[in-house]
Amino acid sequence: MTGERVQLPDIEASRLQITRTQQPKQPLPPSSLVFGHTFTDHMLTVPWRMTEGWGTPKIQPYAPLSIEPSATVFHYAHCLFEGLKAYRDPSGRVTLFRPDMNMQRMNTSAQRVALPTFNGEAMVELLKQLVRLDKHWIPDQAGYSLYLRPTMIGTQPALGIAPPKDALLFVICSPVGPYYPQGFKPVALYGTTEYTRASPGGIGAYKLGANYAAGVAAHKAASEKGYVQNLWLHGPEHYITEVGTMNAFVAFKQSDGSIELVTPPLDGIILPGVTRDSVLALARDHIAGKLSIPELSEKLVVSERPVTMKEVKEAATNGSLVEVFGTGTAAVISPVDRIGYLGEDLSIPTGADGMGPVSRPLWKYLTGIQTGQIAHPWSVEV
Repeated sequence: MTGERVQLPDIEASRLQITRTQQPKQPLPPSSLVFGHTFTDHMLTVPWRMTEGWGTPKIQPYAPLSIEPSATVFHYAHCLFEGLKAYRDPSGRVTLFRPDMNMQRMNTSAQRVALPTFNGEAMVELLKQLVRLDKHWIPDQAGYSLYLRPTMIGTQPALGIAPPKDALLFVICSPVGPYYPQGFKPVALYGTTEYTRASPGGIGAYKLGANYAAGVAAHKAASEKGYVQNLWLHGPEHYITEVGTMNAFVAFKQSDGSIELVTPPLDGIILPGVTRDSVLALARDHIAGKLSIPELSEKLVVSERPVTMKEVKEAATNGSLVEVFGTGTAAVISPVDRIGYLGEDLSIPTGADGMGPVSRPLWKYLTGIQTGQIAHPWSVEV
């Protein structure tokens, strides 16, 4: 024994084994797709053991997983996931949007719940291989894409709260249509004060299954009150944190005629969304003159700072509120037209098309990148 630490294998794309399905399914007509209900022919799996490291990556037919009922995922919520999309451009080229960001965040989430980390670049290559195999599932119509769901779970068959000694990383794919097939429809939010989504030092900044399970009751309560989604508020000051499962943005008109685009800072309770980061980067590049986003005001200020419902309510009253919207992978940008708060409804400005003067040009430019109409290094060819 030398006392030296043994380097266990990381994920290696070169070790990939592919078993094609012998019973390929017929993709559904695009018009009949429901988000997250249809899955492609294949999935990717990569097992991990504490004593052996990462095992052989396998692309195989989509099928049920065989997991023991004592697996830690069922008892202690050792579960995390990601969401990203593959797009087909008008020329037929298929791309992933910023997959490196998703793999980086997935590793951060894994560390938070004592699951294993991995080589993000190798995982991106494996994602490409999976999409290449099932790219015919991407409907050849505008607004459609292939949603990828990388997931990691603890699979050790043992009771007892401890870091799992076995884990499984897997990826499934689902063809999806435009989030707003009939055009943008602003959503009504309920300002949730009865529940807390996250707290400092907790798990709010990580994409863990436990975060989402705890939010379902709040969403159900908001729906019963006639709202589409809940607006998470934090602390006695009612700081705005997130819009359901999306990052929150608020635009204010300033006295000098400029518009301040505000989003809460990444203070440990906010999920670092990829779409959030993209919107901020595009807005800042527009301000700096590095690119020009059509129809977006030149007099724009971007702020990552705390914002309270009191500030939003006062702005809605005095006419300085420009718009409120959420950002996320599924909808990209989701405009808001009403917020229920402490027994009254606040009316939020929206344009005739349901969007506002900041969200509309940012959405057009960002989706232009995603669909290949605008060349950008964020689009990674498969």
